[in-house]
Amino acid sequence: MVRETPVRLKESFERWQKQAHHHQPELKRLAVITAAFLGFMLLFSLHRYFTYYTSYDHGLFNQIFWNNLHGRFFQSSLTSANSVAVLADNVVPIVNFIHLGQHFVPTFLLWLPIYAVFPHPATLIVLQVGLMTAGGVVLYALARHYLSPNLSLWITGGYFAAIAVIGPTFANFYEQCQIPLFTFGLLLAMEKQRWRIFWLMVLLVLGVREDTGIMLFGIGLFLLVSRRHPKLGAALCLISFVYVAGVTNLVMTQFSSDNPRLYMADKFRQFAGGEESPSTLRILWGMLTNPIALLQALLTPFNRRLSYLLGQWVPLAFVPAISPASWIMGGVPLLTIFIQSGQLATVITIRYAIAVVPGIFYGTILWWAARSQRTPGVSPTGNWWQHVGWTFRYRQLTPAFRQFWGVCLAISLLFTILANPNQAFYFLMPDSFQPWVLVPLNQQWQRAGVMNDMIRQIPPDASVSATTNIIPQLSSRQKIIRPPGLLLKDEDGKVEEMEYVIADLWRMERYMPTFKPERDRLRQVVPMIDNLIKGGNYGVLKLQDKIILLRRGVPSNPTALAQWEPTQQELLTALAQLESKQKR
Repeated sequence: MVRETPVRLKESFERWQKQAHHHQPELKRLAVITAAFLGFMLLFSLHRYFTYYTSYDHGLFNQIFWNNLHGRFFQSSLTSANSVAVLADNVVPIVNFIHLGQHFVPTFLLWLPIYAVFPHPATLIVLQVGLMTAGGVVLYALARHYLSPNLSLWITGGYFAAIAVIGPTFANFYEQCQIPLFTFGLLLAMEKQRWRIFWLMVLLVLGVREDTGIMLFGIGLFLLVSRRHPKLGAALCLISFVYVAGVTNLVMTQFSSDNPRLYMADKFRQFAGGEESPSTLRILWGMLTNPIALLQALLTPFNRRLSYLLGQWVPLAFVPAISPASWIMGGVPLLTIFIQSGQLATVITIRYAIAVVPGIFYGTILWWAARSQRTPGVSPTGNWWQHVGWTFRYRQLTPAFRQFWGVCLAISLLFTILANPNQAFYFLMPDSFQPWVLVPLNQQWQRAGVMNDMIRQIPPDASVSATTNIIPQLSSRQKIIRPPGLLLKDEDGKVEEMEYVIADLWRMERYMPTFKPERDRLRQVVPMIDNLIKGGNYGVLKLQDKIILLRRGVPSNPTALAQWEPTQQELLTALAQLESKQKR
């Protein structure tokens, strides 16, 4: 038996070599499109970071990784500043707030060794792009289980061209970037009947976030309805339901009341029955007992729902629209997106869209695999569209349908760029046409240099209050919040003022005609800074390009102090003019 093992390994290796040689052209094309996606995403994502267009959540997650690295697991002052205790109860944020009360993200620990080698906020950008890219490679392997190399490449190309993939990958680092890799890995392990790997992937999917069990429920429901693996499907449904209910109602509430009070009560308030702190089970019961409200939430506003679905379908040439498997597996997470209050969840370029991706892509693979019967020797006839329709009827990848699919991929890429997801193309696409809001590339790099110089004056262990776009670069520290916040409670319960304040006031002024939050922050931060200066407790170290740096307990630089009054008046005048224009 011992002698046979090397022989078997040699035979397996030779068999793998033959298969790789046979499919070498397809693998080269896969490598090309994968490298193109990876390079494109890294270029613009890192450019977004180094020109200060990442924002609060990127800094929040970097602080969590940085705290994890220093043994303060899942602590974050930035999470605390966004907690219900601070926002609703007006308590002072704390440095040792546990993020797991807001989102349960144990799989972050998997990537801590990488962060330990490269402890920098930009590491999370590389990690996010790398994980999303790896998800596409595993998708190709999953498609190859059923389909030809050529068709598998088309599906993988659809993934790399999907607005629901590109848009969220350009966003701040989020938990959801792990979803494609783990979920496609789970499905591939199931197809190969590698059950140990399958159950490991189940655990990893659940560990991404407290609500990712919803995706597993959709997969389990499909396996149950299709009778492919009914027992496995029932087990997945049960495990996912118990996990989501248990974690949200029993585990997360041990850390804070944020999940019921901040998320459930806000995002699903129409099903909360008026409760201020509803549980997951209460929301579910509200959905079941209010079918009219549920139907209304699912269908209205109809134009936004339709455009969202089209955005998900286009990169796969609309096949998911007629694939029952896509509707079942993608429909469960889609339902949770559609019933949320507000319009943010249905923006396809943000992170929530990723949860729908694995179900619709796997459903598309299964649709192509279930080929219809047709009379041998009969070819499609008629015009070009009838040739395309031949594919939908008989699931044959005709030349006409390949052209149609290519047009769909081009449309998906075009609309992704035009959408300017997460301002990744802020220097190419205006955020507003009337008024015109476009930041030239050279101007922003010059401003980035100014901010870099100011950040170098802040010691790495100093406490700081920084505006949204500067937070990521300063987040590798224990004590950081966002103005107008200025107070933070340390581990001993002592409340202290931040040592430094840094604010990019130009950024708020530039974008306030387009984004109301920027206008609100400018209205708060300018008077706050003026009060700090006049109170004498903080001195102005530097003021350049409407970026200001203050330090507690030092006198002001006379030149910078002299610049503050005209800068303040200019900002307040611009704010007043905008508000007056909007009232008319």
